[in-house]
Amino acid sequence: MSVVTYTLENEIGIIRLNNPPVNALSLALRSGLEEAINNAQDDASKALVILCEGRTFIAGADITEFGKPPMEPSLPAVIATLEQSNKPIVAAIHGTALGGGFEVALGCHYRVALSSAKVGLPEVKLGLLPGAGGTQRTPRLAGVEAALELMTSGNPISSQKAHALNLIDEVVDTDLEAAAIAFAQRLITDQAPLKRIRDINIDPASAPKELFDGYRKTLARRARGQIAPQNIIACVEAAVNLPMDEGLAKERQLFAECLTSPQSAAMRHMFFAEREAAKVKGLPKETPLRPVNSVGIIGGGTMGGGIAMNFANAGIPVTLLEINDEALQRGLGIIEKNYAISAKKGKLSDAQMQQCLSLVQGSTDYQDLAEVDLVIEAVFENLDIKKDVFTKLDAVCKPGAILATNTSYQDVDQIAAATQRPQDVIGLHFFSPANVMKLLEIVRGEKTADDVIATAMQMAKTIKKVPVLARVCYGFIGNRMLQPYFRESQLLLIEGSTPEKIDSVMENFGMAMGPIAVSDLAGIDIGYKARQGLSAEQKGPAKTHCVSDALVEMGRLGQKSGAGFYTYDPETRARQSDPLVMELVEAQAKAQGIERREISDEEHLNRMTFGLINEGAKILEEGIAQRPGDIDVVYIYGYGYPVSRGGPMHYADSVGLKKIYDTICQYREQYGEVFWQPSALLKQLAEENKTFAQWAQENA
Repeated sequence: MSVVTYTLENEIGIIRLNNPPVNALSLALRSGLEEAINNAQDDASKALVILCEGRTFIAGADITEFGKPPMEPSLPAVIATLEQSNKPIVAAIHGTALGGGFEVALGCHYRVALSSAKVGLPEVKLGLLPGAGGTQRTPRLAGVEAALELMTSGNPISSQKAHALNLIDEVVDTDLEAAAIAFAQRLITDQAPLKRIRDINIDPASAPKELFDGYRKTLARRARGQIAPQNIIACVEAAVNLPMDEGLAKERQLFAECLTSPQSAAMRHMFFAEREAAKVKGLPKETPLRPVNSVGIIGGGTMGGGIAMNFANAGIPVTLLEINDEALQRGLGIIEKNYAISAKKGKLSDAQMQQCLSLVQGSTDYQDLAEVDLVIEAVFENLDIKKDVFTKLDAVCKPGAILATNTSYQDVDQIAAATQRPQDVIGLHFFSPANVMKLLEIVRGEKTADDVIATAMQMAKTIKKVPVLARVCYGFIGNRMLQPYFRESQLLLIEGSTPEKIDSVMENFGMAMGPIAVSDLAGIDIGYKARQGLSAEQKGPAKTHCVSDALVEMGRLGQKSGAGFYTYDPETRARQSDPLVMELVEAQAKAQGIERREISDEEHLNRMTFGLINEGAKILEEGIAQRPGDIDVVYIYGYGYPVSRGGPMHYADSVGLKKIYDTICQYREQYGEVFWQPSALLKQLAEENKTFAQWAQENA
């Protein structure tokens, strides 16, 4: 069946696109659309309407064509055909018109949209820019600033906002087809002109050089190191200063630069990795789901309150349990304060805030959790306390209720063993702040039932989280991999570096924060306390944590005490270097018999990133993570890893596994096996000259 059909209804030519599931811009759709437009030029129609079947207008590019040689007709050629039509064309938009789909709509002469529709140009999220005229047409209609915001954020906007920006001509509430046909009929009656966007000129005075310079500076901070946002600015500048055809040529040139860049390859990898991570290997497709219509949360602290907000936001009632009424009121107060901040920022209305708050009830009695479908424990990270909580839950919760722990490193199997129903127990590791961070690490225990895993993966989507499945080990995927990363940051410090140098190397690489600044943010005392219960062997050599331990013993705990590796302004929390810290570092180096030396940026970067990658390889060979892309998703969404690098395992492939393996072997000789033991999988792939991506395909 053809994906494009054309019918003549009175004086209106109706072009219907039907390429399920999202009317993606496949070769067949592009060819059919171009052919329909060309054929309609010589028939009895006086105006044309483009309608899409199914749940959406053209939602964007056909992702199956990513990375393949372009096939004619290209999208820019099809849009040129639309724009040059001698009969007015009306795009009828419902669902989402994104990327190339919205560029098709902009190539038409008029646009009518349902009030529920959304439009946008999200290419920047794939390391790309709109490459079919979007950078040239959008500022001509919406103005330069609105166009820059739309394209550099990549976020879709409502049809009402698009109408206010002149991107849509009419918004309707019902019967889009009838409304679009009526609109086309009015164009015929009024003998309306062909509104070709290319004919609009932008007044250069409305977009001075300072405006573009300001955006460049802001985006250099916001999207550190990314080329696509900067190229978008250059394209919009061309729209202001160059004729349309020259602007389009500039757009194609910069689009090609983005498309062939390692950054876009990394970001497209992440696009697919995120979707793949939601799939559980070996889980039957027909696995039934358990209902999650009510949730209990134990612990009303920052984490528990944030978790509660996720479910309330999704319309699911929550019972928040605390040890006493004072703690409960404090927990409910945190939730109310968080919602008030969101309302103040305009992220939700007062009515929405009240609706969410009404879904969160407090309790100090475990019996009030007897009928909930899911319980999430979010108490202090102490195994004995958690086991005690699960023993109580086992006694009161109904059969079939899912019992989840929010632990970030404890043994989920030991927690499950505290119950008579280990098959119902699972780890749900939320990241702080839980109402903001998108990652949800889902930890399957040895006995966790298939339907509990399937339900947890689906539930994550319901509350708008990105799920990644892990098996049980200390720290699971994310926190386990952090250990060598932080270890090397501390060793580099005592061997010759400074906090500023270590952080700047990783921030220049693209990390949201360097590891020293992260330690201060999290609290240096957390690691200190965790080490108190470990044996000397478990703690490892004293030099790895001598500086941080000394800081804690001086009362410098990080941001919360106003000083750690850095000092912090009490009002702005701006960090400043402190000469006292370097005096301490030098004294500790002397005590450990370490002669400090100059360390290159390359060694800084390699020791921290290769340590992370090597641990990731061990996680793969042990089956803790399902695939390398899952590890990348964890690091992008949970740890501020730069999306333009594609996550640590994709980055490893881009560097070359042989180089990484050889470097780790060199470090083993220099620094000893205690710190550097290459993963068996890394060794195997390096010797076979393979990538993690190839290994993932072979083990799919």
